[in-house]
Amino acid sequence: MNHLSIILVRPQGPINIGAVCRVMMNFGCTRLRLVSPCSAYKSLEAKKMALSAYHILEQAQIFETLEQALFDVHSAYGTTRRFGKYRKGFLTPATAGTLIEEQKQEHHSALVMGPEDTGLETKDLELCRYFITIPTHEAYPSMNLSHSLAVLLYEVSLNSGAAKNFHDPGVKDPARGEALESMFAHMRKTLLDIDYLDPQNPDHLLRTYRRIFSNAGLSSRDVRIIRGLLSRIDWTESQRRLNQS
Repeated sequence: MNHLSIILVRPQGPINIGAVCRVMMNFGCTRLRLVSPCSAYKSLEAKKMALSAYHILEQAQIFETLEQALFDVHSAYGTTRRFGKYRKGFLTPATAGTLIEEQKQEHHSALVMGPEDTGLETKDLELCRYFITIPTHEAYPSMNLSHSLAVLLYEVSLNSGAAKNFHDPGVKDPARGEALESMFAHMRKTLLDIDYLDPQNPDHLLRTYRRIFSNAGLSSRDVRIIRGLLSRIDWTESQRRLNQS
């Protein structure tokens, strides 16, 4: 993420600053800029919280004003939870993450975050091209500084090359329609034989099973296992009937 800088404006707590470094390292982001940080920003507390990411804090650039910190930034994304006359047109973290990644070839972007107690002031947001807000619950809308950054960097990461190493699991060798219909026919006969389905309207309950298994996305192996279970039920039922005769 060499195209992205994290800018903390007037951060107040060394523990929070250390936590920010740790989150940055989690997502491979190393460019940290601090605007008028607290005097203890490189204290032992910050070091303990940052752990192996402390080098990010050691290499951080320090500025007196946000304007100076944005000297080479093309697109600044200001974060805020407050709304008002000059705070409109917010991006979601997902939209911001997509934009940051799409612009990375030609843009140096920055996520700008304000002090822990008040957030960014209007004068700070005026220097930002975009506004971002995280949709939190109204009962407690304010998030911890590092937690907020984790949400934002996660969305950027989803759109980056790093996310390509991961994917949601899909169905391997999905079952064909013919195999599914054969399984459902088998299921219908078996459940009728054991008096589970109403013989007057067997498809009423069977439709529910169709929906359940269709939503599951069965593989060919899954179908064979279910057919094996049905066959075992068939055999057990046949033995029961033999014993009764």
